[in-house]
Parts: sequence; C-alpha cells; structure tokens
Amino acid sequence: MSAETDAAERYFSSIAAALGGLEVFMRDDRSPLYRHGIVARIVAEYIARLEKSFACWRNRLGFQESFRISRAESGFPVFQNLLELENDRRQADQRLANIPLPGELREEMADFILRRKEFPKALQRSMAERLYLEDVKGEETFGPFSLAQTVKVSVNPKSGLPYYLVHWASFDGAANLPLVYMVTVEDSTDAMVSQLVDKTGKLNEKVEIPLPVEGLLNPELAHKFDDFTEKNSAYSLAPMTIAVNLDRDFETLHPKQLRRVVLGPFYTAGITENNSTVSEVLAKVRKPENAWLLTWTIQEVYSKGEKPGRKGLFSSEKTTQEFFIDTDDLEATRQGVSAYENHALVPHEAYQALYAAGEVQKVFAGYKVHILSNGQVISDV
Repeated sequence: MSAETDAAERYFSSIAAALGGLEVFMRDDRSPLYRHGIVARIVAEYIARLEKSFACWRNRLGFQESFRISRAESGFPVFQNLLELENDRRQADQRLANIPLPGELREEMADFILRRKEFPKALQRSMAERLYLEDVKGEETFGPFSLAQTVKVSVNPKSGLPYYLVHWASFDGAANLPLVYMVTVEDSTDAMVSQLVDKTGKLNEKVEIPLPVEGLLNPELAHKFDDFTEKNSAYSLAPMTIAVNLDRDFETLHPKQLRRVVLGPFYTAGITENNSTVSEVLAKVRKPENAWLLTWTIQEVYSKGEKPGRKGLFSSEKTTQEFFIDTDDLEATRQGVSAYENHALVPHEAYQALYAAGEVQKVFAGYKVHILSNGQVISDV
C-alpha cells in the first residue's frame, strides 16, 4: 500500500467514525441538542447524506486515485469533489452501459488469473467503477446545494398567521464547509392564511399537508424562495444578513428565527494541518482511527419584535423584523448572530491524549465537548 493510499484510507476511516458519532449524538434523545428535537433530526438527515458521499468517494479511489481535501483549513473535501460526484450521478446510466455486468467481470477476472498468472488490475478498476456508479446513482448524497423542504406547519396563536419550518443545505465552495440552514417563517399571504387557518385561529385540519413538502409550502413564492436560498447560502454571509435579506425580499414572509449549522473544521492526525497544537497531540494517539476531532457551530438569529408596516396612498412599508443582537457579546456581534454554540466531538482516546498533554483547556475553550466512547456519546464533560 502506497503512503498516499494509506493516508486516504486513514482519512476516510476517521471521517466515517466522526460522522457516525455525530449522527449517534444527533439522534440520541438524551443529547443536549435534542431539546431542539426537530433541529437534531434535520441535521442528522444531512449527516447521513454526507456519510453516503464519503462512502462513494472512498469507492471512487478504487479506479481514480486523486482526492483532494482542504488540509490547512476545513479538513473537508474540496468543492471540486462534490461537483464531480454530481456529474458522475448524471452520467451514471450512460457509463454503466459501457461496463460489463458484475458476473461477466468476475468470469473475465478468473479467466485472466488462470491464463496470465497475474492480477487483473484493469478489470478490478472496471469492477470498482461499476460498484461506485451504482452507488452514486442510488444514494442521496450531500450535493453542492440542496433545495428547501417544508417540514412543519403551524399557526402562531398571537398573530393568527401560519408559519413553516423550512430547511436547506449547501457546501460552501470557498470555505469547503457543509452548511445546514433552518428558518421559521410566518406567512401573511391572504390565500395561505384563508386556506391554512380555521375560524378558531388554529391550523385547518381539513387541509391535508403531506410533509415534508418540497420547497416552501406557499406555491406562489416557492420558486422565488428557491432562488433566494441559492443566492444567500454562502458561509461569508452572516446569518443576520441572510435573515434581513429574507425579510426585505418577501413582502408577506416574516422570518422569526434562522439557524445555521456549520459542520467543521475536521482535524485528523498526519493529514490535516489546520491546528498545530491539535495535530501534535493527535499524532500521539495509539490507534489511527481514534486520532481525530470534529467541531461544529450552531448559529442563531431571532426576531425580538416587529416594526409594523403602513399602507399609504403614495407609498407603503412592509412589516419588518427587529432582530436581536447582544452587543455585549463581541463574538456574537462578529459572527452576526443573536446566539451561537460551539461543539466538539472527540474519541475517548484522543480526549485522554489531550488531557495528558495539558491541552484540554486551550483546545476546548468556549466549546461544549462530547466524547465518543464504545459507540455512545458522553456530553457535559
């Protein structure tokens, strides 16, 4: 096994362990994030997509040896890999038609070994490509951009307006980071209010809503909302900017809360160079599959009130949200959020190594730490 292949195997094993652990954490009803219930479930769905992407990329190494990650920054694959995965998905049927079926390939391989007394590398590559394309075609991976879905509909008893919980995701091409967005938005569109709110001010039970609904529930605004999310999902945009833009761009949509979950950076021994202290300590971890650390940030913007709109003869103003910023919290102000949480997931052995090196306080300052041990996640350490 070459050094590059060995490094790739270590990277894929580490990220698989990290994402698997994160999914366990998100789906665990005892986890501190589960108080947000639906938030954890949404993020877990996107983590499952990421896991499928990594499984596909790992298979791809069987016939294509190049795979680049952002070693010095995010520790995640570079954006080009996502574009290639999408492209391979679109071309999968066409390419599969030109590769023999698995049974035929196995026969050819056996025949080759008997006749030539050597290993059929070219045939093995064809088999690897076939398995990869079948996987890519059938699995829902984490794409460069995932369109919005409405997953919850309710009525605000105070305003009498229906509101939706909508989520979408993107992989930021500049920062090489997976981003998951969720927004709770009230809708004052007359047609939606009359359809969804009954005479008692509750959700009209006669209207069947087959959740999740692809896109924004409001059909008049669904296309415009998709355009908006695609243009306003960059990591460089502060969540506050996205919330203000959404409030400004839609006359009848009123964002009450916007969350962004930033997955990463990811640190793995001997491969990433994004933090020298962490790298030095992780290099001392005995088992390579435990020499990693995954961080993520939950950013939140919420409305503390509304500035009422006015309708005049010559001009009118829409109702606008007054988003909360804690100016005493310099980091929240810098991030452009009402609140934020930093989290870190680390295997027990790596945590012990950091503890023994006296680096726990320095590395995890400002983080909520979760330790992965024997397939379970222990929080509040």
